[in-house]
Amino acid sequence: MIINTGQRTDIPAFYAEWFANRLKEGFVCVRNPYNPNQVSRYRLDPSVVDGIGFCTKSPAPMFSYMDLLVDYGQYWFVTITPYGRDIEPNVPDKHQLIKDFKRLSGIVGINSIGWRYDPIFISKRYTEEYHLHAFEQIASALDGCTKTAVISFLDLYPKVRHNFPEAREITREQRLRLGKEMIRIAFSHGMTLKPCAEGDELAAYGAECGGCMLLSDYEKAIGKRLTAPKRKGVRAECACYLVCDIGAYNTCRHLCRYCYANAEPEIVMAQSNRHNPKSPFLIGNYRENDKVHDVPQKSWIEEQVQLSLEGIV
Repeated sequence: MIINTGQRTDIPAFYAEWFANRLKEGFVCVRNPYNPNQVSRYRLDPSVVDGIGFCTKSPAPMFSYMDLLVDYGQYWFVTITPYGRDIEPNVPDKHQLIKDFKRLSGIVGINSIGWRYDPIFISKRYTEEYHLHAFEQIASALDGCTKTAVISFLDLYPKVRHNFPEAREITREQRLRLGKEMIRIAFSHGMTLKPCAEGDELAAYGAECGGCMLLSDYEKAIGKRLTAPKRKGVRAECACYLVCDIGAYNTCRHLCRYCYANAEPEIVMAQSNRHNPKSPFLIGNYRENDKVHDVPQKSWIEEQVQLSLEGIV
């Protein structure tokens, strides 16, 4: 099976010690965000966990614990965008993130890491020209370190509207202009461009529009075929294989203004202050009325099938 860590928060950036402790103890508890007394408990064991998916803006805090992951399949998305602290107040320096990306690529391998440049929005400061120049600079720096670049355009979810009221959606004409150029730039640096939940309007220009985190991406990362139950994406327009996320909403201290997973910064800081790195839960601990469900788990690997990575791009 697959364990995901990055749909609700940034575990490598802020909770690396906790996750390392979970790997050492061999299990993790996840509270249902919509039914708080319902708890799912997952084993963290390579015999049943075929891959772990990470999505982070800062992988470096996990570097000290990478030895705990050597027996697991992994796929990492690292987000590097061109925004300043007016938009991403607590994201590390982008030049350092590029160095960290390269280091991580060297550890996990080029098939196990992708670059996310998202979400894209347009403003007086962050113009189309600004984005294309920044995308070219970052793509050039990451040449040879990944085969995948993912883009998406800003969606105005309720939390985004609240925390970023001046944000505006991008027009179709802007999406096409930016998308076509980014496809060209990505290809020139050995990357396939994947739009995230943006339909297929860029497919005609060479984008791969089938989803940015497919089961096949895990298969390429681990070099083995997976026989997995069918799953739907988290949204109707999402085809990605996203299940069993162990994070918690309102806990990411990056405080990016475009974030769909965070409420007001005050709530995020209060919630994250309840974190105990020794707890089975990311936030808090067991409660008196908890109903704990041990999730049935098994490996999805077809033991007799090994994938050849020759020619995979």
